[in-house]
Amino acid sequence: MKVLVTGAKGQLGIDLANILKENYDVIGLSSQDLDITNINTVVNTVKRQKPDIIINCAAYAKVDDCEKNIDLAYKVNAIGTKNLAAAAIGTNSRLLHISTDFVFDGEKHEPYIEFDTPNPLSIYGKSKLAGENLIKEICQKHYILRTAWLYGKNGQNFVKTMLKLAESRDTLTVVDDQIGCPTYTMDLVKVIDMLIKTDAYGTYHVTNEGQCSWNDFAKKIFEMAGKTMNVLPISSVEYNSPAKRPKYSVLKNYMLELQFGYKTRPWEKALQDFFE
Repeated sequence: MKVLVTGAKGQLGIDLANILKENYDVIGLSSQDLDITNINTVVNTVKRQKPDIIINCAAYAKVDDCEKNIDLAYKVNAIGTKNLAAAAIGTNSRLLHISTDFVFDGEKHEPYIEFDTPNPLSIYGKSKLAGENLIKEICQKHYILRTAWLYGKNGQNFVKTMLKLAESRDTLTVVDDQIGCPTYTMDLVKVIDMLIKTDAYGTYHVTNEGQCSWNDFAKKIFEMAGKTMNVLPISSVEYNSPAKRPKYSVLKNYMLELQFGYKTRPWEKALQDFFE
């Protein structure tokens, strides 16, 4: 199987390409190699490579920056995604797209399943939902994977930020009123590898099991890293970030359980693995 990975220099893209290349012919393209917002470049690249599947890890994912750079957010997260969907049709390729828990407003107070109605609060969430909808309109052979609070060995993420801050501080304030599910890139890669072997197209939620606040997550990171850190709670209102975030965006991997009987491991176990 020939697999084309976009966003191949991001935290998920690196792990994905490394794992998949053990069994597949993988072409990893970073944003420098492929500008997904340029339809001609995308179509020509996909025609030339003729992949069996395109896995889109490319995104403009700086949530607060999206509020200022609205055009860029839609250009990458919506138009870029549409371009890949259109190119996939031209070569009869399948498309797997990575989306986000931020398509929900956080008002449900219980885990979101794939059949819940999205209602994003931020430009990031709105642009990612637009991308999802464009794929559904254009490309029948698609998998949309919504994940959350992603971290891995590569790229920038919350775990690495916390460890970096711990080098120069002994006290941190971390938001305690946003609840979600941390997800280890390697666990997401495992599900991607399983899905692309099937024709079970559709939308899937893929996170580790369980839930916590960012504050709980930070405390667990320092505990597992063996670092002493005073982690104080702060509310979203006090933190006052430019983008509005869902207060409760826990995803239930309902379709994975229904279709495959597949359960991911608890987020604490995955975090332990990250440190080991």
